[in-house]
Amino acid sequence: MPDIDSLVNEFVSKLENRKIEGSHASARSTAELLRSLISQQRLPFTNQAEALIEAVKVVGERLTAANPVELAVGNIVKRVLHIIREEDLSAVTSDVGGLYLSAETDDEDIAESDYDHVASAAAIACRRILHRPSLHTLLENMGADRNLSTRKLKHNIIEAVNELIGEIDACHEQIAEKAVEYIHHNQVILTLGRSRTVLELLNAAKDKKRSFCVFIAEGAPRYQGHVLAKELAKRGVQSTVITDSAVFAMISRVNMVIVGVHAVMANGGIIAPVGLRMLALAARTHAIPFVVVAGMHKLCPSYPHNPEVLLNDMRCPSELIEFGEFSDCMDNGIGSGSPLVHVVNPAFDYVPPELVSLFITDIGGHGPPYMNRLITDYYSADDLVHQQKPSLG
Repeated sequence: MPDIDSLVNEFVSKLENRKIEGSHASARSTAELLRSLISQQRLPFTNQAEALIEAVKVVGERLTAANPVELAVGNIVKRVLHIIREEDLSAVTSDVGGLYLSAETDDEDIAESDYDHVASAAAIACRRILHRPSLHTLLENMGADRNLSTRKLKHNIIEAVNELIGEIDACHEQIAEKAVEYIHHNQVILTLGRSRTVLELLNAAKDKKRSFCVFIAEGAPRYQGHVLAKELAKRGVQSTVITDSAVFAMISRVNMVIVGVHAVMANGGIIAPVGLRMLALAARTHAIPFVVVAGMHKLCPSYPHNPEVLLNDMRCPSELIEFGEFSDCMDNGIGSGSPLVHVVNPAFDYVPPELVSLFITDIGGHGPPYMNRLITDYYSADDLVHQQKPSLG
């Protein structure tokens, strides 16, 4: 197996050079790297979970710093930290339970009703500890017990991380299975750009014999909407490509808006491809459902006012204009070197939760307020940095 430092350096380089982009690819690669880290990590005799947590945190900080815009990397780091804490707690609970049963066998004179209470079980466990084995027995069993507990903890954590990777891989299919619940006959659906999750959802609806058509805003300047239209045409789905500026002009003909996103924030807002806020405002103006499809690996336990989330990805200006097209405007003529024309190409919009009607995830459909509740199921409070929202007064 390659050295873990080499794997980390290689992955950091790929993030910095944009060789890995997109929430799905970033999340899966991060989970695989952390699985290798846990597998190769040497653990001390005591505080094994704490040692793993510290190792994952150190690597996680490097990964998130390599490309802060890829929020899924930080999400997976925190998910793995949550897994370690949960597996350690499970192991401790199992050990205490075994100690409790052993104590119950040796202390038959204690009333059974006393065992219904946690305090009584703890007292019995303490009494058992007083009957310590000999030093000779401890020395014989110490190495075997240590190796066994280390292998067991690592095995359980790696199995849980494998389940996380399986969840990431299956998220598109899990969401697509719910297509029949939300897409009906003769509907007109509007989307923007290209999202693999949206593509799988529409394909699943087609396979379920749903008859519908799709309006696709082209998603300038990358024009990923053109790619989506070609992919849908291969599946026999009728689509109409429109310019992004035509969204308000066409929205009155639409029954539902379905979009993919880059990240889902703790307040139910979304970080999405640029242009989606305009689409969300158009949908609210005409009282049309604005539906977001996203795997749970995109659920970010941060609020949009946090400094690390405020970063936007400024893409290359050449996606908008050719380098030589405005060459005569790049100097103001007085020799200061300050250009008269600036080209800005942001990648993302922020859409507040009040503009979102429904989230369709791989675990079901939820309203924006419920996304914050899901954070407590997928992340540990010890790994979250909560910041108060800025005052509006």
